Amino acid sequence: MSSKIFSKLLVLMAVFALLATACGNDDDADTQTTGADSTATAMAESTPMADATPMAESTPMAESTPMADATPMAEEMDDEVVAGFVYVGPVGDAGWTWAHDQGRRYVETSTGAVTRFVQSVPEEGPDFRSTVVDLIENENADVVFATSFGYMDTMEELSGVYPNVVFEHASGYKKNDTNFGNYFGRMYQPRYLSGMAAGALTEANQIGYVAAFPIPEVIRGINAFTLGAQRVNPDVEVHVTWTFTWFDPAVEGDSASALLEAGADVIAMHQDSTAPGLAAESAGARWVSYNSDMSAFAPDAFITAPVWNWGPYYERVIDAVRDGSYTPGAYWGGMADGIVDLAPLAADVPADVVAEIEEVRAEIEDGSWDVFTGEITDQDGNVQVAAGEVMDDGAMLGMEFFVEGVVGSIG
Repeated sequence: MSSKIFSKLLVLMAVFALLATACGNDDDADTQTTGADSTATAMAESTPMADATPMAESTPMAESTPMADATPMAEEMDDEVVAGFVYVGPVGDAGWTWAHDQGRRYVETSTGAVTRFVQSVPEEGPDFRSTVVDLIENENADVVFATSFGYMDTMEELSGVYPNVVFEHASGYKKNDTNFGNYFGRMYQPRYLSGMAAGALTEANQIGYVAAFPIPEVIRGINAFTLGAQRVNPDVEVHVTWTFTWFDPAVEGDSASALLEAGADVIAMHQDSTAPGLAAESAGARWVSYNSDMSAFAPDAFITAPVWNWGPYYERVIDAVRDGSYTPGAYWGGMADGIVDLAPLAADVPADVVAEIEEVRAEIEDGSWDVFTGEITDQDGNVQVAAGEVMDDGAMLGMEFFVEGVVGSIG
């Protein structure tokens, strides 16, 4: 069979697979290959956020096909880099996975790398391991980016099995000295700025926060948001409810509605769907989204969003893999690096608050000030950061308390 005919058949198969997903549940994780020599183009789910499939229609979580026993990769590698990406959600979620997929698309252009991605791979069970093995053994991946916290231990294990492959894990803390690193961004910085905007627009002085899991990353974001809101509105309270989800539009929408019914007039969130924003829009309330600029989904509710920009980091790693200079690390970049940022502000954010947000942004970016600068007290009135002191990275990464002004519990 000629390569042209084979390519056309693959494209047709991809189209039929997409149609099947739209008509019902799909039990196979969706693997896509893109790049200069790709045999199939990216599916519709990876289109820009404004055109993304509505949350309720997104591809369900699926299982990836188990693979045979691992065999080592060849030590020699030519100039072409194959980069594999594993996502916990669908690329059309408009949130966390969509943002990572924009980074993947960015490096295709900036580096010429060939990329493969597998979406909706659960953190629990054997699916993630078999997916990574498939990317390495059958797709010839030179580097694998795994983009959810629950993938960490398996990434550590596989980095020992495949010493000639680079393993990069988002949001984790484990690494080795040869081929396994981790990366994340200081999302608490733009969260603080988004809190300033929300604090300025609440009339009830009650903000609802639809929180994902009670882990330091989420707790840190809630605290930063609250401190920012209190900066411009000392009377504000932030009421927290836990969903124990990263992407479940029904649960997240219901949680937002409950917070609104309890008196909140602004909703913030730490999940990947647009459901909290849709609930806010329906209630005539306001909304701070997360991961990306989701204003197209609830334009009247939208205030702003802390957003991700993964492309430059992925570019750096792929370039290092290509030239042989890769060294694993624990990257935690901030607004100064551009990996995190603040989406455009709504037009009705007061001009003086906009100016103050820009002043604080400048201080964060030039390093003269950061969010967790004391004095900071917790819910019980205990001083967690003394006046004039700055919380160190270790304390931030292990944060397990709520600041004063947060209503809710961690346990």
